[in-house]
Amino acid sequence: MASPPASEPYARHVLARMADYFTDEGTPWARRLWDIGSVLALEELWEAGYWQAHGVLSQTACDWQRNELNALIGPDRGLGDRELRKELTELLKKPLPDPSPTRRRLKEIIGHVRAGYLERWAAAVNVPVEERVKPERYSRTVASHLLDLGYSASHLKAWANDLYQARATTADIADSAAELARTPASMFEVLVVLEKVPRRELAEPLENWMGKGKVVSWLREHGHDTSGVRPGGGFTYQVQARDPFSAAEQARQLVERMTARAQFLRRDRGGVEPLPYIWVAGHARPVPLEPPARGADVLTLVNEGHLYRITSQRSRIDDALELAAAVNRGPMAPAVAGAWAAVESLLSHPDDPKENERSGKAVAADRMAAIIACSWPRAELTALAHRHKPREADDLTQAIAACTTNQERARLVAEALRTKGAGALDFTRTPTKYSDNPAAQRMADLVQDPRPVLNDVAGAFRIALRRLYRTRNIILHGGATQGVALEASLRTAAPLVGAGLDRIVHAAYAEDLPPLDLAARAEVALQLVNGETRLSVVDLLEPV
Repeated sequence: MASPPASEPYARHVLARMADYFTDEGTPWARRLWDIGSVLALEELWEAGYWQAHGVLSQTACDWQRNELNALIGPDRGLGDRELRKELTELLKKPLPDPSPTRRRLKEIIGHVRAGYLERWAAAVNVPVEERVKPERYSRTVASHLLDLGYSASHLKAWANDLYQARATTADIADSAAELARTPASMFEVLVVLEKVPRRELAEPLENWMGKGKVVSWLREHGHDTSGVRPGGGFTYQVQARDPFSAAEQARQLVERMTARAQFLRRDRGGVEPLPYIWVAGHARPVPLEPPARGADVLTLVNEGHLYRITSQRSRIDDALELAAAVNRGPMAPAVAGAWAAVESLLSHPDDPKENERSGKAVAADRMAAIIACSWPRAELTALAHRHKPREADDLTQAIAACTTNQERARLVAEALRTKGAGALDFTRTPTKYSDNPAAQRMADLVQDPRPVLNDVAGAFRIALRRLYRTRNIILHGGATQGVALEASLRTAAPLVGAGLDRIVHAAYAEDLPPLDLAARAEVALQLVNGETRLSVVDLLEPV
């Protein structure tokens, strides 16, 4: 974000974090949104009862989900502080089978929680700054809730930027967010244009079909440039959405279903070819048909030179990367299934527990969470080292410049934060300074008392990855691709899967270390960090 700055530090912090959360591509995994909002989490829990009754989810999995949610919602000010919270807390102490009185009551409670959720949060932050929740929590709460409602990241990024440019106060942000949540979805007319239309006689009788001339006329009527557009025909759709980008996403999913059907033609197999844009009436620019990547990056493939080192002998790493390849831009169901298959193939074993809450393949999620949690400090500390750019070079700048490895740079930054706090770093000449300052504070908190911070982070990763596992089971065992948390599951888990695969790939190529051994190293490190062995947050995944 560029000047002018927001009118108060708390608001500036909140808007900087929202800019991280709402940037589709470019925000590193360590600064993304790792969880969904409380309202969607409650809806997901209610839905889980149905899948438990149909044998898709186990009672153990549903009980774990309920217990974790009950612990997480404690600090959520949007759940009220009297009767509403008491009723919800009591319900979450009991199993919620389908059918049951408790599950029916939960459905009613969810309706009351949803109504006025952000208004209650607005009241909670409309107090002196020393009495507010931390800006990290508030920014995560608002961002996740608005995304869960169906707003697109692109629309919300523009909304947050408008608030920033208007020098919004915390009260302004809270009121504007509550207004967004109250605004109902609208109907949008969306045009999908096909370049190639096999079996055209099946399309032409449909009411929403447009021939070549009508497509061009529609584009001109709605103020779009038609140069370079060579349509073979197209379809208009009426979709209900929160914003134009969300409407385009719905149309994108319709196109995916259409092209999937075309794969089953005998002649012209896969012959349905759309143009690379979607047009939304009332929106000035066409929206790319290709969706933004979901943030699953395995940077080791480039940084350590493995991208093209492929031999005729396949490894487990090759299999996992191929399985997970759909996670960034593939249709949601294959993306979920492939991402989880990669995790399970690398991090499960026949001797895993069979009966407790880590039964089945859930233990693979926990192992991946431990690996990612141990990689988080190094990722953030390295980024901060590169972004420490005061107006005039200081001792830390010169020391960082003399380093030859990111490990050395991360150690320098960690020590500076330990001795001097977040003020040791200066991001004056860095364009991402408003995002870097909160990151420096998070790392300062971490190096002062690593174990509880890492346990909280590992817990968040564990929840996101177990949600991915449940979503995969609903898709593959329930045959359903419309789960209430399907899109949110991918949004939160995809960057984490990429981060975990990155460390697994590095360990495999640099040390010939199997994934299960790396997971064991991570689990031990989380217990020993900052203890008698003097294990540093910088070295959690390093060999002894």
